[in-house]
Amino acid sequence: MADFTVADVKTLREKTGAGMMDAKKALTEAGGDIEAAVDALRAKGLATAQKKSSRTAAEGLVGVAVEATKGVAVEVNSETDFVAKNDQFQDFVRNTTQVALTLSADDVEGLKAAAYPDGGTIAEKLTDNIATIGENQQIRRMKTVAVNSGAVVSYMHNAAAEGLGKIGVLVALESDIAADVLEPFGKQLAMHIASMFPQALDADGLDAAVIERERAIAQEKAAESGKPENVQEKMVEGAIKKFAKENALLSQMFVMDNKTSVADVVAKFGKDNGGSVTLTDYVRFQLGEGIEKEEADFAAEVAAAVGG
Repeated sequence: MADFTVADVKTLREKTGAGMMDAKKALTEAGGDIEAAVDALRAKGLATAQKKSSRTAAEGLVGVAVEATKGVAVEVNSETDFVAKNDQFQDFVRNTTQVALTLSADDVEGLKAAAYPDGGTIAEKLTDNIATIGENQQIRRMKTVAVNSGAVVSYMHNAAAEGLGKIGVLVALESDIAADVLEPFGKQLAMHIASMFPQALDADGLDAAVIERERAIAQEKAAESGKPENVQEKMVEGAIKKFAKENALLSQMFVMDNKTSVADVVAKFGKDNGGSVTLTDYVRFQLGEGIEKEEADFAAEVAAAVGG
């Protein structure tokens, strides 16, 4: 009996772009482990480029807020997109993001315990919203960035309202250049981040577990090449360097010209404007990133209801 379902095959195909039979075979060999099947398909060259985890969907809103040289992003989830368009929900996300801006640490529990503008705590307001709107909601995550001097610039892709939307980005630019000069440049960097989905600021910041996973895939590909061991080692190291370059923000090719690294673009901007600029940190929150959303099979539900 198979250790996976039709839904697992569908999920694997969506993650990799692999064909039906290849997906089923990979799942069979992986004992139903979807992530192991993804790695196997990639190693065999049967998967498209790794799909971002942000492609999985969950509803709600991301809120961003900036004041002076500090900015914060907050994600609040709901069960349906209908609630995300609700004025009451939007007001809650907006106010919660503003409160988050006043806190000294990125602590969701601390945020929920903080005072809500119209009385009570944020947690109490959230509970009230759940009761009145009739749908589960949760504050999922928050992240703050700040600089001593310069600017923190925000950008919202697919904005539902001012400071609210599906992909929220913050860019922290430490600089001696005036904030109004930095603002449009920071916006360009934020748009790059929204589009290119870097996994870390630089190569050293990449998750060690992710690097090891990429190494294992590269080693399997190299082994299948049949080339000498010393050549295989170089192939693996080359693959890891390429992955790091493409997934670390500062080494990515700037989306506006696709030929200059972000680090070089930042350095040139500083030189052209008679000062220095350092991109010290960033935030990219995409709604539902990493959340697996259950998809109901309506036809199956109807069939089950009729049969029952």
